[in-house]
Amino acid sequence: MLLVDDILLAPLSALLWVFKEIRAAGEEELASEPDRIMAALRTLHMQLEAGLIEEAEFDVREGELLDRLDAVNDALGKGEDDDEEDEDDDGDEDEEQPNDDGEPDPGGVKPA
Repeated sequence: MLLVDDILLAPLSALLWVFKEIRAAGEEELASEPDRIMAALRTLHMQLEAGLIEEAEFDVREGELLDRLDAVNDALGKGEDDDEEDEDDDGDEDEEQPNDDGEPDPGGVKPA
């Protein structure tokens, strides 16, 4: 019975293998994309310094490359984690709370 199962599932196994190979190739290309973008940024900067392009064109092309770099880093999970920074707006123990005299009270504990 196992031989029949293998024969029946062979096309699906081959298709699964193809999809795994495509995914691996895509991940490899995505992983090397930041290096290509950084090389393009270096080339662009050298062109500006050599006077081959003007500042306005440099700004436009640099913005496009930096946007692409941000998108790739986000896709790879390497983006800057601005959302995870502690924003203590709720007055927890990390901030000094003023006491009744108006002076900061370390620890935020008010005397009884």
